[in-house]
Amino acid sequence: MNDVLKKGFLLGLGAAVTSKEKFESKVKQLVDKNELTQEQARTVLQNFVDKGEMKKDEWNSQQYEQTQKLAKEFGLATKEDINELRARIKELESKLEEE
Repeated sequence: MNDVLKKGFLLGLGAAVTSKEKFESKVKQLVDKNELTQEQARTVLQNFVDKGEMKKDEWNSQQYEQTQKLAKEFGLATKEDINELRARIKELESKLEEE
């Protein structure tokens, strides 16, 4: 499953890089034709990058949620589960020491 996620990520990354290069080329053409100023081009490109960052964060969040769901389906302990158990063990050990 991990290999599938990795391949999907790399595919998406490749598509994003290609899209960014094409987008930058189109913006440069608009600047060359004086249809956009340099400042407008920078703003457009920055908006494109910002939107990409938002999508990346969204994808990472969805991937994390999916991984957590799979871990639960397979009965695997998550970090949160382990930390919760450690806290409970410490609490029980403290109670035993008090007795």
